[in-house]
Amino acid sequence: MRPPLPPLETRAERFDLSVGTAAEFLRSAWPELRDVRFEVGAMPPASDDSGIPRWTVLPDERRIILYRLPIERLSHLHRNDELHRRMMVEGCVFRAAAEYLGRDPWDLGPDRFHF
Repeated sequence: MRPPLPPLETRAERFDLSVGTAAEFLRSAWPELRDVRFEVGAMPPASDDSGIPRWTVLPDERRIILYRLPIERLSHLHRNDELHRRMMVEGCVFRAAAEYLGRDPWDLGPDRFHF
């Protein structure tokens, strides 16, 4: 008998899960985001004046596209572990949603985070 093996999980699957859970939280908290599609792309089509974008916000199409490779590879983590990678991805989702709404990312959390 072989030992039980952990389920196969790729970085792309973990990224998709992090984006999905953060997007669902934001949709439940902000009615303006309920019909917005959060999509995952590998790379942006081109760089812009400020470098390689981590996300694209398309308000007319009600879409937010997060780019997995720039977020994963170009973000600097002070601790490279699963928790901090997930927090970094969720932070990008919050910042992209805040850009879509024209708000500060800190405004998107529930009231208990306001001190």
